[in-house]
Amino acid sequence: MRRDKASAAGEALLRRLQRLVARAATVAEIDRKQIVALLDDLETTRRGLLKECADVDSEMRQATVRTTAIGTYLRNAQARRGKRHN
Repeated sequence: MRRDKASAAGEALLRRLQRLVARAATVAEIDRKQIVALLDDLETTRRGLLKECADVDSEMRQATVRTTAIGTYLRNAQARRGKRHN
């Protein structure tokens, strides 16, 4: 469930970034207020994307730890079974 919400949030941030880039292409160089507002929006979006990246990285690390633990459990179970049959 968390993955679906994170994916939706990440997709929304990427769409927002695309809109901001399109808006940046139309801003006049002399319109300082729009440029400052656009920079603020870009920074906010960048922070959101960095947070999503950190969340995904954390989930990947957790999955790696779980995979390692499962592998260790299986190896131990197989070793114990093999000792019983000897």
